[in-house]
Amino acid sequence: MNTELNWLTSEPFASSQNRTSDAVDDAPLLDAYSQAVIHATDIVSPSVVYIEVRSRNQRNQQQTGGSGSGFIFTPDGFILTNSHVVHGAEKIQVTFADGGRSDAQLIGDDPDTDLAVIRVTAPNLMPVSFGDSDKIRAGQVAIAIGNPYGFQYTVTAGVVSALGRSLRSRSGRLIDDIIQTDASLNPGNSGGPLIDSHGRVIGVNTAMIMGAQSICFAIAANTAKFVAGRLIRDGRIRRSYIGLAGQNVPLPRRVVYYYKLPVEAGVLVISTEPNSPAQQAGLLEGDVIVRFDQQSITGIDALHRLLTDAKVGVQSELEVLRRNELLRLTIAPQEAAPNRQLLNSR
Repeated sequence: MNTELNWLTSEPFASSQNRTSDAVDDAPLLDAYSQAVIHATDIVSPSVVYIEVRSRNQRNQQQTGGSGSGFIFTPDGFILTNSHVVHGAEKIQVTFADGGRSDAQLIGDDPDTDLAVIRVTAPNLMPVSFGDSDKIRAGQVAIAIGNPYGFQYTVTAGVVSALGRSLRSRSGRLIDDIIQTDASLNPGNSGGPLIDSHGRVIGVNTAMIMGAQSICFAIAANTAKFVAGRLIRDGRIRRSYIGLAGQNVPLPRRVVYYYKLPVEAGVLVISTEPNSPAQQAGLLEGDVIVRFDQQSITGIDALHRLLTDAKVGVQSELEVLRRNELLRLTIAPQEAAPNRQLLNSR
């Protein structure tokens, strides 16, 4: 089923008498829920900002505008938002909850996780507290705060619908550990916080499915904390690179059985870049990668996950099928240039 990311129930018949006798007074429960949402919103709202950007169209050089959300996460002015909100921006301006405005500086941007850090210089900033996204559970209260369609500081509430989803970023790389929620999101919510009932950030709102009823997604807080730390330190996320174009393919059953492979798919090498690690390792067009560094490779996304900064310059073993023969090659991934595709898919 194709979905576009912008990245009535029937009641069983019962007599009025039975419905009256079985009715439960929900007022205390509803009041407790309302109080929890209000309390969490009061804690986090002062940290949420409205982000306006000015960019230049690369084709006609005309200026274009955009907006989104973000939130302050350090007392000295670091703000977390989505990469797609600020990527390529020439000017970034932030509006605070009290109406004050400030220009912002782009600190770091990672399209592969759709996260970015900007910074402002302003007094009396109130940072958020992060929760542990590994400990949240489906069904718990989730609250989104942002600026949909420019309506600043809008609050929507729902629950965590599911955990462990995956979402394709605009760069083509798969983002793991995505939180699904039914707290409504709209364009402009991007980069705003998803919080729990204690006012702790559990995710960064990033996308919704257009035309669906409240199927929305947030990047897990633990992913956001890691990426934000690296962006502040290095200005980008370091990843390794091998330099090939490939596509996912099934493996012949007889080959799987003969070599006792634990998987039935791999990555077919379409081409290699000149002087790339792939070419230097001896990879040829038509090879099928089945293992990297002792890890089974079922497709391009699996290989992407292993090409981390820890692999830069490290000799690793690559197992490939070449005309039904299993070969072991040695490859040393290099550091990828900023915003470069680590492995092109076809």
